[in-house]
Amino acid sequence: MSLTEKQIERYSRHIILEQVGGKGQEKLLRSKVLIIGAGGLGAPAGLYLAAAGVGTIGIVDCDKVDLTNLQRQIIHHTSDVGVEKIKSAENKMRAINPDITVQTYQTRVDAKNISDIIRKYDFVIDGTDNFPAKFLINDACYFEKIPFSHAGILRFHGQLITVLPGETTCYRCIFSAPPPANAVPSCSQAGVLGVLAGVIGSLQATEAIKYLLGLGKLLTGTLLTYDALEMNFRAVKLNRNPNCPLCGGKPKITELKDEEQVVCDLKNCKC
Repeated sequence: MSLTEKQIERYSRHIILEQVGGKGQEKLLRSKVLIIGAGGLGAPAGLYLAAAGVGTIGIVDCDKVDLTNLQRQIIHHTSDVGVEKIKSAENKMRAINPDITVQTYQTRVDAKNISDIIRKYDFVIDGTDNFPAKFLINDACYFEKIPFSHAGILRFHGQLITVLPGETTCYRCIFSAPPPANAVPSCSQAGVLGVLAGVIGSLQATEAIKYLLGLGKLLTGTLLTYDALEMNFRAVKLNRNPNCPLCGGKPKITELKDEEQVVCDLKNCKC
């Protein structure tokens, strides 16, 4: 493919980067990224990937926009309350960049459907807010050999890691299974600083673009944590776990399954 004059103008700040250039931009336009969750993390990631000219962006979400979302989910506006999140997200992304194709999936990922969805993409962004979904994404990407960015946010803290399945530390190398009930509250129970989602979601988009272009150093084998109160980033090196139940030498997980969703009762929460 070759860039049109309009595209050369639109992506000029990318093109003048020696590490990107016209060929890099053309590569982005041919690339496909899936965002699972059109919420706090998926919102900034989707906007920046659309602006960057990632040619096909998939969005998976089963919810509708709620007034409580607007404090952090910047892809949705007040007028979108009650609208399906995937439709709201698609409208904003296409408004930024009509070059791109947006594929929407009005569903919740589970063990039955996730493989068919993700195998069409080059990279996956985990923008979910619950542990069963995060373990499912990790496992599905491992079996399909699709790289992905994991991230999580709560209160004033965020974390992310990039996984190249079968090559680098996976999510289960760090956390072998979801936490027990009353161990970790959700954002709706404990709260989250709105702009924290923008910081971490933007970093996920950065990792996706770097992977697609083959640039720089990815957050593989490294868990990056962010404390917004202290304005402190910390990179924690994490080796692959030889006893990982998924990617270890003697794996116990050989097929996808849905983990049970545990609910935190704040009266008894130990977090």
